[in-house]
Amino acid sequence: MNLTGLTQKEAEEKLKSYGYNEITELNKISTLKILLRQIKKNFMIYLLFAAAAMSLFVGKAITGYTILGIIILLIVIGFIQEFKAETAVKSLKQMITHTSIVIRNGKEVEIPSREIVPGDILVLRAGEKIPADCLILEEKELRINESILTGESQEIKKYKIASEKNYNHNNQVFMGTNIANGKCIARVLHTGMNTEFGKIAGMISTAKKDLPLQKKVNDIATYMAFLAIIVSALTGSIMLIQNVPFSYTLVIEVLIVVIALCVSAFPEGMPVVLISILASGAYKMAKKNAIVSRMSIIETLGETTVICTDKTGTITKGEMTVKKIFADDTSFGVTGVGYDSNGKFLQNNEKINPKKNVVLNLLLKTAVLCNDARIERKGTNSAYNIIGSPTEAALLVMSAKSGIFMEDIQAIRKEEISFNSERKMMSVLCEEEQEKYIYSKGAPEILLNQCTRIQKGGKIIKLIKKERERILDIGKDLASKRFRVLAIAYKPAKSFKKNGFEKDMIFLGLTSLEDSPRAEIKGAIISCKTAGIDVKMITGDNKETSAEIAREIGLSGKIMTGNELDKLTDDELSRIVNETTIFARVKPGHKLRIVKALKKNGEIVTMTGDGVNDAPALKEAHIGVAMGINGTDVSRESADLVLKDDNFATIISAVKEGRTIFINIQKAVSYMLSCNHAELFVIFFGILFGLPLPLIALQILFINLVTDDLTALTLGFNPAPSWIMNTKPRRKSSILDKKSITMFVISGLIIGVGTLGIFYSTYTGLLFQGVAEELAVSTARTMALVTLILFEIANAFNFRSYRTPVFKASLFTNKYMVYASMLAILAVLLILYTPLNIMFETVPLSLGNWIIAILTAFSLIVIFDFLKIMNHWKKIF
Repeated sequence: MNLTGLTQKEAEEKLKSYGYNEITELNKISTLKILLRQIKKNFMIYLLFAAAAMSLFVGKAITGYTILGIIILLIVIGFIQEFKAETAVKSLKQMITHTSIVIRNGKEVEIPSREIVPGDILVLRAGEKIPADCLILEEKELRINESILTGESQEIKKYKIASEKNYNHNNQVFMGTNIANGKCIARVLHTGMNTEFGKIAGMISTAKKDLPLQKKVNDIATYMAFLAIIVSALTGSIMLIQNVPFSYTLVIEVLIVVIALCVSAFPEGMPVVLISILASGAYKMAKKNAIVSRMSIIETLGETTVICTDKTGTITKGEMTVKKIFADDTSFGVTGVGYDSNGKFLQNNEKINPKKNVVLNLLLKTAVLCNDARIERKGTNSAYNIIGSPTEAALLVMSAKSGIFMEDIQAIRKEEISFNSERKMMSVLCEEEQEKYIYSKGAPEILLNQCTRIQKGGKIIKLIKKERERILDIGKDLASKRFRVLAIAYKPAKSFKKNGFEKDMIFLGLTSLEDSPRAEIKGAIISCKTAGIDVKMITGDNKETSAEIAREIGLSGKIMTGNELDKLTDDELSRIVNETTIFARVKPGHKLRIVKALKKNGEIVTMTGDGVNDAPALKEAHIGVAMGINGTDVSRESADLVLKDDNFATIISAVKEGRTIFINIQKAVSYMLSCNHAELFVIFFGILFGLPLPLIALQILFINLVTDDLTALTLGFNPAPSWIMNTKPRRKSSILDKKSITMFVISGLIIGVGTLGIFYSTYTGLLFQGVAEELAVSTARTMALVTLILFEIANAFNFRSYRTPVFKASLFTNKYMVYASMLAILAVLLILYTPLNIMFETVPLSLGNWIIAILTAFSLIVIFDFLKIMNHWKKIF
């Protein structure tokens, strides 16, 4: 990448525009930076500093030092929450381990990419992201996408080195670039920050993006800050007017109250609550095998209306098994399941020795030689670990059942033409004892077009049109029974030249591979339908196989093939794409067109992909989902969500979690607004009605600290409501909808009126009894403080659900809320019955006072339970 003349920000943006979002060495969490960020961004802290300074200036040392203590506590709490959130996100990224294949002791071994060292020999294949700067020792059809370094999207052909002392850029592959086609064997030169990519990384830093949800929260915070300033200014003005002529000390006290009121009303905890809930949700998703690369996508997940999913490995298990072979005009059965070599070859249900059939034996040999996968025994038994494509591994296991292994065949691969989704076939040229042969495999309709002859027994005869059509019909019949069908062919070759490489082939037979749907898929499809989410299956398999799988998992609707899609314009596709459920024989470019057509219709699209060519579609979709097991590095880099288990049902779990997180954020924000409005109401109307100040600055700060933010945070741990997947997806809804606004306005009003009523009745009652003014005010304030805190605790339990009454839900539905409530009550007891009451200007309350406060706060639950029951019959909110 050319960074000459660019500023740091421009260089940073350029790197990110090429899709590389993370540089590990620069992504370390700095505790000092987080601490400084807490101080810098928190405007409330500056207000508190001003309040502390003014308190000390007028001689109120206890108040001043207490406010300073609160400042330190707020910084520490903010630091801890943000540090935990950043640590959680970093740990999520580390859950996806990038692996590479190295040759050690003459064997291919899969290791974490971070363990690669200079001198290692790497085996690199199409779709992989190159983990280090390397020298190319061998290559086949190798083309590299170096756009992340050069900015040029054109693929670059690479060549093996002539000698290790004489090489240039064309003989090297570089860290961070991607293999677009072919494969190579390369020796590692540099790793980490010593690579070309690392040198660029050292020049820039990682920037943070604002979350879409963050903007919505910031808009609400701006509104509250504006309201707080107006109400605080009015309150201060009323206090001054009521005490004309006013003294210098009074002005300072009024300023302290105004600042405290601003602090209480300003929802400074909202951003922290948002990030903490998102981080917690992301961690929950990770435990369910869904790793988010950006927390901002969690909100969009909940809005998903269409899921476009691959079949192989996502809807199905991805463990291919060859079950049937058609060769030599005969159908053979193959027993066994998965990657285990225990199995038999059957003909008419009788066990046979496949080596005694010339055509079958040659087909098994071809399946081994025309293959890039590797299998290794797990131990001394017959089970194998696989390295490479599940389909190719299944062919190796099939041959292993007959005792044919790659190591036992005396053949040297000289040339090859790799498989890709456009060609749908693969061919290799091998030399065996002075003879040259070409071995091929691929889709039946593609490979049969290259075949002019067929082998039956020891004879090679002409493949006539009628025979070709019969073989295709057999393949279609197998495909209609859910098998994936591959054709196998070969021919002797005269030279190693690629001219006519795949022409005039000799057909050997068909292999039928089975990949059963996952057991949980049918239930996941039903969940999608109930949740108003359309599921579209996109596969490279033929129409018959796709239709059979769809029928088995409960998908129904129109089927469209890639050829049919090619004939449509973009406008025509957008008109019928919603009615089409299955897309068969598609190519990667088709996926991109499908996503664009759905987006044009206003759908929120989640798209899965695993190949290098799927990256454009994953980037175009609202949510790109890559496979953690069988996905390529390129697809994982492009994706927003990575499935550790490659399971479609995991996407549904992620959507459910996304919906739950949004609802919990909605509840947390509404709850905080109700508390802030209630505090403003109590202070403003208390002053307006000529009463003594209902709550002093320290008491307001105390309420803010022990209830508002802490309890709001626990709302993020609410479990998913039972109805969460029984409703249609929301369409770009704001945080504050009708029910949220109704809830926080009503609850804020009840809390404000109730708290002010308790203050007024206690104050006037004590004066009527002849109690001294100072004691009456202190007792009334203490009662108002306790009542307001109990109100806010009760309010939190109300906000656990918009539908279910508190009395119908278990107290420990959200255990963290119970713990937070107990902590708040304990804190209240400390400032009432210990020497701290001098600092907070509170007095001990009698049992009777506590009963009054508890019953008053409890009325909020009774009122809202009644409203929720009424809402069930007639919509109120």
